[in-house]
Amino acid sequence: MSRTILVVDDEESILVSLRGALEDEGYEVAVARSGEEAVEGVDAADPDVVILDVWLPGMDGVETLQRLREKDPDLPVLMMSGHATIETAVKATKLGAYDFIEKPLNLDKLLLTIEHAVHARRLAEENRYWRERWGRTHELIGESRAIQELRDQIRVVGPTRASVLITGENGTGKELVARAVHRASRRKDGPFVEVNCAAIPEDLIESELFGHEKGAFTGAAARRRGKFDLADGGTLFLDEIGDMSLKTQAKILRVLQEMRFERVGGTKTHEVDVRIIAATNKALEAEIREGRFREDLFYRLNVVPIEVPPLRERVEDIPMLFRHFVREYCAEENREPVEVDEGVFEVLQGYPWPGNVRELKNVAERMVILCRSDRLTPDDVPPAVRGRTHEPRAGDLPEPGLGLRKARRLFEREYITRHLAAAGWNVPQAAEALGLDRSSLYKKLKELGIEVPSS
Repeated sequence: MSRTILVVDDEESILVSLRGALEDEGYEVAVARSGEEAVEGVDAADPDVVILDVWLPGMDGVETLQRLREKDPDLPVLMMSGHATIETAVKATKLGAYDFIEKPLNLDKLLLTIEHAVHARRLAEENRYWRERWGRTHELIGESRAIQELRDQIRVVGPTRASVLITGENGTGKELVARAVHRASRRKDGPFVEVNCAAIPEDLIESELFGHEKGAFTGAAARRRGKFDLADGGTLFLDEIGDMSLKTQAKILRVLQEMRFERVGGTKTHEVDVRIIAATNKALEAEIREGRFREDLFYRLNVVPIEVPPLRERVEDIPMLFRHFVREYCAEENREPVEVDEGVFEVLQGYPWPGNVRELKNVAERMVILCRSDRLTPDDVPPAVRGRTHEPRAGDLPEPGLGLRKARRLFEREYITRHLAAAGWNVPQAAEALGLDRSSLYKKLKELGIEVPSS
């Protein structure tokens, strides 16, 4: 792919020599002999990189740089001069110059700098594309009252500096809510850094969060920045905060209070400006009573609580969500769009969705994969979902005349399903909460026809 370089200089010899050298390297070259000409012609030239002389007649290079950056903040501009002062170089750098090159030009160095600048331009374009695509695909979907209230909460809390604690069952979309809060904040252009506290081994969590110095422990071959460092100026999302050890909780609390920390194995104090958003599927008040979570950390995190509703409490959103997942999967797999019969939604809306939105997405993907036509019908709905659509919904009592044995079976299934969902479908954890041993619970799951989602 051909790349275009705009060269801005009032010396004809420089324009001629640079044009020849750059065209020999495969670049297309546009030229301008003044800052005014560069600003007027930059849109037509659509350059990937600008090489700009500091000393120009009329509007000088620094002012031209400022005007070019106003038009396109991602445009890399290389400043060049034979007799610029350090003050000029510093000013140009602060205004966003990609690099500063001295005359007479070293061609090899110039070509390498241009190559790096072109790469930076491409990365900026890719980042913009993925930010836009992410904004379209990672959004809260639905028009139910529950989702509208959730959006209202995000809109209010987003612009503040307050810590946020997001609660809800597994699969409800707590990460999406965290990202939405970040997008609504004044830090939206800063980093959003996620840490899954449950997925990191206990002996590595401090290094992951705070970084480490070279030689801090076996395998620490080089200094490494932690998540707090990486999130500086943005948002740090601590997912599954309820699975963090008491020792790490104490360190997190100190950082939240002081916004300062030391890397593992280091003594230097690092200051950061980070907003904390935490999430959990556990009842932290119960964890506090059991001595597994610090009360002071809970109050520090729980400045603004946001609860994400389970899918069974917003069944009216299921058609919109399901269509979205079907379109998304078809686009990812480059296949023709698939139509959905209205009868499919009647079936889906009768299922309690213990795995929440995540389970619905998996079902949508499975149905599209297995569909042999261009239309999804109720027969395409997995049997495990179809088989539970005519049973009492969560919170309902069995119909009169159902019979004690069947009513008890329905109650047991609903009761166990709720405990499993609350435990994030962790069978041993649910067994402990139910007062059963693990083997007995597995036997019950088989007996009652309860399927544990694989993801």
